Amino acid sequence: MAASEPAYRTISEVAEQIGVPQHVLRFWETRFPQIQPLKRGGNRRYYRPQDIALLTRINRLLHSDGYTIKGVQKLLDDGVAPTADAAVPMPKVVRRAAPVRDAVPAEVGALYGSTLDGALDGGKRLDIASLVAIRTRLANALAEARAL
Repeated sequence: MAASEPAYRTISEVAEQIGVPQHVLRFWETRFPQIQPLKRGGNRRYYRPQDIALLTRINRLLHSDGYTIKGVQKLLDDGVAPTADAAVPMPKVVRRAAPVRDAVPAEVGALYGSTLDGALDGGKRLDIASLVAIRTRLANALAEARAL
């Protein structure tokens, strides 16, 4: 006989319901502090209905919506509450950086046109000063991309 709806669930029941292995649920507990199942004797985990809703939402965000673990962490840290209704879309806060070839520093562009193909094909060699300038520009572009 199945347990009633408001009852606590074991990790095996939750893993089967969500469709992920038990070790994944244990791993998510280490990455998402919002997941706090009750632990009883022998460190046995018992999940409440709100824990199951959160785990279902995390699973959907990671496997269906394409978020990374860091992206889901950011959503949860920003106070975006998980909902039981999977049809409610959440705003995407994880943005992709522009391709490297679209943000080529001027020094490289002057040497190789608008792409890095010359550098990658064994074209002209760069001196140390040019490499340092390029590295600085790329580091700044990376910092800017991370700030998005």
